[in-house]
Amino acid sequence: MTARATVSAGYASGLLDLAVSHGAPRETLLARAGITGADLTDPDARIALTAFKTLMRAGKELSGEPTLGLLFGSTIRFDDLSIVGLISHAASDMPDAFRQMNRYGRLVIDTTAPSDGDRFVISREGRRAFIIDTRRNPNEFPELTESTLARFICGTQYYFPNTPLYCSAEVTHAAPGHAKHYERILGVPVTFGASRNAMEITEAFFTRRLSKTPRYVFGSLSVRADELMKSLDAAQGVAARVEAIILPVLHTGDVTMDSVAARIGISRQTLYRQLKVEGTSFDALLDSLRQRMALHYLSGEKVSVNETAYLVGFSDPSSFSRAFHRWTGTRPGQVAKA
Repeated sequence: MTARATVSAGYASGLLDLAVSHGAPRETLLARAGITGADLTDPDARIALTAFKTLMRAGKELSGEPTLGLLFGSTIRFDDLSIVGLISHAASDMPDAFRQMNRYGRLVIDTTAPSDGDRFVISREGRRAFIIDTRRNPNEFPELTESTLARFICGTQYYFPNTPLYCSAEVTHAAPGHAKHYERILGVPVTFGASRNAMEITEAFFTRRLSKTPRYVFGSLSVRADELMKSLDAAQGVAARVEAIILPVLHTGDVTMDSVAARIGISRQTLYRQLKVEGTSFDALLDSLRQRMALHYLSGEKVSVNETAYLVGFSDPSSFSRAFHRWTGTRPGQVAKA
């Protein structure tokens, strides 16, 4: 997760209410997360994803409910939490709702995918089809994986109880202590320790009609969502813009402060000053991005150490190995075999 990762206050408020309903003390939860009730008053406001993660973990602990992540996705309607839910349910059909989710999903959770592309992608694999969540480093926050799967799978079951749209799921994290509850809550078999986070969808997903909502209502919601997206982009600091520019060309190894400054439209010195104000530097951002992407590639178990070195911009595998040891205290081969 990067420093720019945030969630909407409305989403966090929904999680808070759920944890309280299971017996967790509201004020203690807020204190643990480092937020106040006032921070959650405006549902379109933003709070740090780290605070949301702490809220989730504290909610599980204080309520004694280990399945809180699954319940957050399965029991609370998405349109009660975010304008994105309203837009998705006002879409014409399931593929359209999927497109809107990708378009506006950052309004709910502004995390990062391995590229500048969509967070969720549909993959046709022979006669089967999957929705794949490309969120980076998912095992740092498996509860977010749980709530995402539950929101997709159980959310559609709520509206179409007689039309199966999902038939299985895969998660990258190991089976937790409450693993037996996954299939009970999701209604589909789940594979743990997989190479990806994915949901297998049926052919009905591609044809299921959704809303009879007048199109002007959908348009009005989209206009408001576009305004919120612009505000979200404007709120992101220059560090986030630098990362977004570096990521697609990281593999070239030819990433310079001058070239990035030119892409942003400012001088090298201005970029230096702006990053310093945000408490970072160009070299620190580049190093951090290389580290995160190296861990992402190696933990996926489909890319060799040498290939990973190339993908994160090292021409010499030995230089990559030394850098990886500096980042993690271990060798890349040990992570790849884990």
